[in-house]
Amino acid sequence: MRDIFFMLKLWGLCALMSAALTGCGVIDEAKAFLFPQEEAETVAEAAFTMEEDAPVIVIDSSELNFDITVDREPTPTPTPFVYEEIRDDVNKIYSRETADPEEVTLTFVGDISFAEGYANMGVLYGEPDRIKGCIKPEVLSGLDSDIFMANNEFPYSSRGSASPGKKFTFRAKPESVSYLTDMKVDIVSLGNNHAYDYGAEALSDTIDILNGAGIPFVGAGKNLEEAMKPVYFKVNGRTVAYTSATQIERLGNPDTKEATEDSPGVLRTFEPSKMVSCIQNAAQNSDFVVVYVHWGSENTDLVDDSQKKLAKEYVAAGADLIIGDHSHCLQGIDYIEGVPVIYSLGNFWFNSRTLDTGYIKAALDTSQEEVTLKTLEFVPCIQTGCHTYLADEGEKARILEYLQGISFYAQISEEGLITASDSNHNIQNGANTSPSRKFLEENKEPEPEPALDPLTELLLQQQAAAEALNAAGDTAGENAQAQPAEPTAE
Repeated sequence: MRDIFFMLKLWGLCALMSAALTGCGVIDEAKAFLFPQEEAETVAEAAFTMEEDAPVIVIDSSELNFDITVDREPTPTPTPFVYEEIRDDVNKIYSRETADPEEVTLTFVGDISFAEGYANMGVLYGEPDRIKGCIKPEVLSGLDSDIFMANNEFPYSSRGSASPGKKFTFRAKPESVSYLTDMKVDIVSLGNNHAYDYGAEALSDTIDILNGAGIPFVGAGKNLEEAMKPVYFKVNGRTVAYTSATQIERLGNPDTKEATEDSPGVLRTFEPSKMVSCIQNAAQNSDFVVVYVHWGSENTDLVDDSQKKLAKEYVAAGADLIIGDHSHCLQGIDYIEGVPVIYSLGNFWFNSRTLDTGYIKAALDTSQEEVTLKTLEFVPCIQTGCHTYLADEGEKARILEYLQGISFYAQISEEGLITASDSNHNIQNGANTSPSRKFLEENKEPEPEPALDPLTELLLQQQAAAEALNAAGDTAGENAQAQPAEPTAE
């Protein structure tokens, strides 16, 4: 009995000490020290935890001889912007100073992923320079343009639950956004089928994290209004607009939810009316419109009819350049009414597979009243072993030949320069450029009359014959009345 009484007293004393320490925060600090791997409850806390509860990395980290934790990068400097009213709406307008006052350079890559639990991140953590060791310096140097855009195919968050209906779900640590800054990315697309992999909370976190890093985004938002908003860059006194949406998960109830008036989501374009409206809005308020779209089928270079149909609608709405992705491989290049359509750039830095990839480099001429696309170039690269390299001369020739073989309405030179396949439309004022919409309108050939069905054609022929007979009869009568009378013999 005495032992029991002693134990009760000891238990009570421990309880009092625990309560006192908890009130002072000592217990919480001890837990944080002993168990740093516990998942933080907020994004702000997650930025300082050592590890979030992520899936196991494909590479066995026990066999690696390097530290796999993420470096604490300094907070990136936000992209400078001003608020400007556009058609009764306030937008962020991002300013850019260019090296050439008469030219703006744009670069584009396809899919990138910083999602935890996959081989490419295991390799990244083993590189002393992290992402700059995975994407080779000569590639990053070529991508360093006035405006560089990539497809951000994942959310940044420590919250949310993986979509149960998906085989592959992606989520990156909040601090991994610094890799975009290291790559000098200026804008990303969230209009894809993985930005919502961990639900509304994770997508909302992603938006906050990108805003905090000063990196603009298109194709998603905390509501539909934000998801439909173009992003504008002011360069050389001109305005370049960016828009984005996803066609993928072509189902009635997709896992990747579309934004609504009061809930986060992506902008969907399976039914294109919202995206068309977005492009029209951008065209009315800018000098050049870029459309970045997630569409088509995976792991095939075949462009399906839905992609071609959407591309035509985007061009009619005012698109000046269309960049596609989602297939995880290269697809062909097309021209629609003078507008280049790059159907897919494939994976850029995404996984460990060996794939042909590359980037698009476009130069805009801003010296004239109308902003035009001066040059368009595809630069071949190789993704292999979780690294992306610039293709050597032999690989470059092979990739360009392959790309030409699947591009039916574009010419691709040995240097990678892209032009429309009709040579009569490639030369304007001595420059090798794609034709502008204005040029095409001024040189437009009359459209042929539509073919008639046989019955209608027969009726029209009969009507024309009857009118000809009537006209002939009327002419004979007029001639008879007008002819002078014959003289009579006296």
